[in-house]
Amino acid sequence: MPTFEDHRSLLTGVAYRILGSAADAEDVVQEAWLRWSGVDEATVDEPKAYLVRVTSRLAIDRLRWAKSRRESYVGPWLPEPISTAPDVAEHAELAESVELALLLVLETLSPLERAVFVLREAFDLPFSEIAEIIGRAEPATRQLARRARDHVRERRPRFDVDRQERRRITERFISASAEGDLDGLIELFASEVTMVSDGGGKARAALRVITGADNVSRWLLSINTPANIAAFMASIGMAGISDLSIGLATMNNAPAMVISAGGRVITVASLLISDGKIDTIYLIANPEKIAHLEPV
Repeated sequence: MPTFEDHRSLLTGVAYRILGSAADAEDVVQEAWLRWSGVDEATVDEPKAYLVRVTSRLAIDRLRWAKSRRESYVGPWLPEPISTAPDVAEHAELAESVELALLLVLETLSPLERAVFVLREAFDLPFSEIAEIIGRAEPATRQLARRARDHVRERRPRFDVDRQERRRITERFISASAEGDLDGLIELFASEVTMVSDGGGKARAALRVITGADNVSRWLLSINTPANIAAFMASIGMAGISDLSIGLATMNNAPAMVISAGGRVITVASLLISDGKIDTIYLIANPEKIAHLEPV
């Protein structure tokens, strides 16, 4: 019979998509393991289905708790980035289901709607099984799925960008940012580019969304000064460390800029591209959200 470890990757994927938090997903999977360890495996006909059911229920409960905490979050909230290989999944739908833009839209769903959407759209579970997981009748589960799907379709950004173009523009963004090239940054940005910064009150970051090519460019360059870099490092408990390095990595199924110092990641920036221009920047600096990442 397969062991828990044979399904750990699947369970982590389910929990992360429901929660948008790598740390919370790990906690949920650990709790699922504890419950599995107390079960007589001989009495479980389908371990995989059983573990997905347990993990999903735990994730839904934790999401309800997390939503209440996020109401008092300092500044904008963004999902925790995760490192993904270019071939993160066999199917494009599964890979796309971890993209930050989608995870942000899922934040606007109720916990049950989100769980139903993830289990159906990302993992293609039958409605009968999802209904059992969430404790609803199958017709009600189908209705939840339809409502969630319509909601996501209306709000999800649709940017048809070739992966190589996205990588090329991200590389240009990294170069312009590192070199302090104001004109280069403005040239890359859509006129109404938006930047969302998540410091969580634990790292220096913009406490509001910044819009406009000129405003975003000047903000990015303003933090790239010795004084502001030193202030940022002090805010995350790394005063005196200045060996910053900037690299490119695949995060949440997309190329991202990763800034590291002192052997740890200190900032991740992911870009949304539209018509060859940067439309949105997600900048994550909250150390609690990126502590699990490896420096590039």
